[in-house]
Amino acid sequence: MNTRTASCSCGQLSIEVQGVPRGVGVCHCLACQRRTGSTFAQLASFNPPFRIIGTAKEYLRTGDQGAQFLFRFCPECGTNVFHTEVGDDRRVSVAVGCFADPQFPPPTLSVYDCRRHPWVQMPSGTRAFDKDPG
Repeated sequence: MNTRTASCSCGQLSIEVQGVPRGVGVCHCLACQRRTGSTFAQLASFNPPFRIIGTAKEYLRTGDQGAQFLFRFCPECGTNVFHTEVGDDRRVSVAVGCFADPQFPPPTLSVYDCRRHPWVQMPSGTRAFDKDPG
């Protein structure tokens, strides 16, 4: 099975995931814009098992629909590497940029498109939702 490794800028924190992503999407919500320091977050969701290497700090955020997300970031360089949804152990979402792989599959889903900066163009065929489809 194909193993992929995503890591922070300094290399202290990484996550190993198996296989192909369940899905790849972008989120344009204001919380993700602030969290990443970019105009959107690009995430890839993977099934367990996954392996965390290094030490992570955690930040708990409640989404618009009440779900809680536990974001893990490197305490040394501050890179947000991955997150999980509290109470849902069926997947882990990994920041695509942390894979540092220009061949990584493009997004097929765009959420909070109402917050997308007008100059950001999504790949053809990307399903866009005004908010989070839940």
